[in-house]
Amino acid sequence: MQYFISDLHLDESRPKVAEGFLRYLRDLRPRDQLYILGDLFEVWVGDDHETPFIQSMSQSLLDCEAETFIMHGNRDFLIGPAFAERTGTHLLEDPKVIELGGQPVLLMHGDSLCTRDEQYMTVREQLRNPQFQAQLLAQPVEARLAIASGAREKSTAHKASTDLFIMDVTPEAVFDTMKMHDVTTLIHGHTHRPFDHQNQGPDQTYRRLVLGDWHDQGWQISADDGGRLALSSFTL
Repeated sequence: MQYFISDLHLDESRPKVAEGFLRYLRDLRPRDQLYILGDLFEVWVGDDHETPFIQSMSQSLLDCEAETFIMHGNRDFLIGPAFAERTGTHLLEDPKVIELGGQPVLLMHGDSLCTRDEQYMTVREQLRNPQFQAQLLAQPVEARLAIASGAREKSTAHKASTDLFIMDVTPEAVFDTMKMHDVTTLIHGHTHRPFDHQNQGPDQTYRRLVLGDWHDQGWQISADDGGRLALSSFTL
């Protein structure tokens, strides 16, 4: 089985979600594959920042019997190869096409599809710039934590003052991206608006499955051996 999750926003202040994630990992089996499509952590300032909480999450990923893949989100875009090696996980590029049941499926975090939110897209371009990331990682951990705290405050203010319509994905961007990668199925997170969208195009049906964030409940998409996909929630 393949499983897809995203937007856990793991943080010491949310022990319920962390405990639910640990149970989730323990239930996976050696033949399973787990794809984490971004924002595993609420904030990530670099692989050199370690706390007891981070060490606990890292050890649980290492102990997980399933093969695990991690994609960068807008909160944890600084996760690097040192973390992947420490946890026995594989970093996944965004976007990424995989095969399920003999058919190509596109995986994304989803934030790059929110093109109506021009302010966010400008910030995203800077944050994903390798030169900017290198400059950020060259600063002391304490300085990075202060920068991250300020960024979170700005993000909260931006969400509060921006229409949900603007922060959601742009249909044209979704369609263009799927056509570019020659797929009819897309899985992503980021928007925290879980749903199984099926839209009829001129010649075929396009399916977009959106993962929800983990809060009072967790969300996952599962794929069986035939590649059949199902979106579901479960109690944490």
